[in-house]
Amino acid sequence: MLKNYCRKKNLKFFLANNVKLSIKLNLDGAYIPSFNKKFSHLNYLYKKNFILLGSAHNLKEIRIKERQNVSEIFLSSIFKKNTNFLGINKYNLVSKLTNKKIIALGGVSKKNVKLINLTKSKGFAGISYFKSIKKRPL
Repeated sequence: MLKNYCRKKNLKFFLANNVKLSIKLNLDGAYIPSFNKKFSHLNYLYKKNFILLGSAHNLKEIRIKERQNVSEIFLSSIFKKNTNFLGINKYNLVSKLTNKKIIALGGVSKKNVKLINLTKSKGFAGISYFKSIKKRPL
């Protein structure tokens, strides 16, 4: 089972958009995407170290994630020029308006990853970055 593999490798296992099932499966936590605006999960009983992650694209969505009680927010898009593009300056302004830990997302690559140091971000996530590094076997 994937959960056992993650435990052996000391990796956290999160399920997207289903907090109730994450609890039932005794996973490490759950990820609540930006489009999920529900609060029903606040009635569930969690184990002590259960982690809720969320994503947001603007201040309104950050406020929703705060009320959903997530501990960390993926804020997008820092570099990828899409409809949610923030750029470094707007990203910094928006991220300073919350006490939650912020993780940069959106267009992070080997070329721009050092620019993350100019932000309040705790870290970064990104398909572009991980596609660009040499693949290692699990």
